[in-house]
Amino acid sequence: MKLFDNTEVAFSLKSDSQLERAYFLFKMIQNQPMVRIGSAVTNFALKAHLPIEGLIRSTVFDHFCGGVTEDDCLPIIANMYTNGKVHSVLDYSVEGKDEEISFDGALKKILRIINFCEEKQSIPYAVFKPSGFGRFGLYQKISEGKSLSDKETKEWDRVLERFHTVCKDAVKKDVPLLIDAEESWMQDAADELIEELMETYNKEKAIVFNTLQMYRHDRMEYLTKLHQKAKEKGFHIGMKVVRGAYMEKERERAEENGYPSPICENKKATDENYDTAIKYMMEHPKMALFAGTHNEESSYLVMELAKKYGIEENDNRLWFGQLFGMSDHISYNLANKGYNVAKYLPFGPVRDVMPYLIRRAEENTSVAGQTSRELNLLKTERKRRKI
Repeated sequence: MKLFDNTEVAFSLKSDSQLERAYFLFKMIQNQPMVRIGSAVTNFALKAHLPIEGLIRSTVFDHFCGGVTEDDCLPIIANMYTNGKVHSVLDYSVEGKDEEISFDGALKKILRIINFCEEKQSIPYAVFKPSGFGRFGLYQKISEGKSLSDKETKEWDRVLERFHTVCKDAVKKDVPLLIDAEESWMQDAADELIEELMETYNKEKAIVFNTLQMYRHDRMEYLTKLHQKAKEKGFHIGMKVVRGAYMEKERERAEENGYPSPICENKKATDENYDTAIKYMMEHPKMALFAGTHNEESSYLVMELAKKYGIEENDNRLWFGQLFGMSDHISYNLANKGYNVAKYLPFGPVRDVMPYLIRRAEENTSVAGQTSRELNLLKTERKRRKI
């Protein structure tokens, strides 16, 4: 039996009723038209303030999210860590807020999570999105090389202040920070800022982590240039490596605006790009890797490379990450073998987390074979329990 085929370990934390709910949910997600209609109806119902939060909460929200507040998440965090050896990354998944008050609120939230991380071994990283700390349009303007007005310059200074506040606290409390990647047309400004933060705060080890979305064909070139800079300036690189989450949006925008798509031409090219980044990072000791992947082959590759380079399973420079509610067969079987594994655990008010949940459902329908794989594993475990 291959490591990831062990459904007894994969679903050991799920009760029979939770197993049935997961099966029902992925059955629904498998139906593409239903996901499209369901997303539209849900958006309409929320905008019209219809009382559907309870229904969302008991189905899709509870499967993919830890709760409404970080305190809500604590029983799930404790259960995964104590019984499954799987850590959690608390992800405040509220998207699309564009006011200063919400950026300051996000800053407070992340500082609180850093305190959680310091207190609890079960929460090894804090995470946030650049657009949680500043306006998307501002990053975009800087990425496009446009000059900022006086008002915007002051606004950007406040963004920098938020980043530095969080980084200083993270260094003081020895808590690494994962900074998520977003759409390509704002990412240059985020990359530049995060490089400066790495240079400042990653002198001894990787505390600040950027994210590489490997469905972008330019990311290997970016990584090698960053490595060159790190060698010259003497800092460690921390990188979360993922395939990416905005593929349809990226392709549509490139077509609309008449520029070449930044996305790899097909899934095979993306997979090769991902594995190349993994290999490159693991052969250089001053790099810390958070391998965010739902792909079995890439996970096996990381394990092989760890053996090749003499990296222990519990070496803090190597972590695997998956999303809560997905790929439990990878997470729990890896953790069972002693590897560092963390589940991204989204939380936030139901209404505010809906864009995240809709993206999860759409991604599951568009990634070939992902939903079928989840269903097959759930079927196998149902059968095993009946026997």
